[in-house]
Amino acid sequence: MKAEKMRSLAAGLIIAASLCGAVYYLGSNETASKTVTEKMTEDEMKSSLASKGYVVHTEEEWNKQLAAAKPAEQKPNEEKIVYRTMLTVTLGMTSIDVGKALEKAHIIKSAKDFFNEVEKRGVSTKLRPGTYDLESGMTTDEIIKAIFK
Repeated sequence: MKAEKMRSLAAGLIIAASLCGAVYYLGSNETASKTVTEKMTEDEMKSSLASKGYVVHTEEEWNKQLAAAKPAEQKPNEEKIVYRTMLTVTLGMTSIDVGKALEKAHIIKSAKDFFNEVEKRGVSTKLRPGTYDLESGMTTDEIIKAIFK
């Protein structure tokens, strides 16, 4: 670039920076005046939230509602779904494989918990090959007694 073009570019940059600075410092200060807010009382906050469809409870009220809801969830007349399966244990299967099959058949909730219980009892090497009729109402203890020696 020639010196004359370089001076023109520098002058343009100085003018642009000056204009931006002037707008920034001399512009309206609307944002500063809008940041002042009133502090709402607790009742005002509750009514504001309630008008928007929210329900506000104290911790004590919430705990009472949770306690009241628990017995409602455990209705004695409610039908319980029982899953049944025929599990075939073959040579080479491990207690992990059995746990995964039982979890897939909805007999147990967690294959990992089942495996950990088998390991805790020390019967993981005593898996008996065969076919077993199992259902979801059985306890882990009953399942282990049926499948392991």
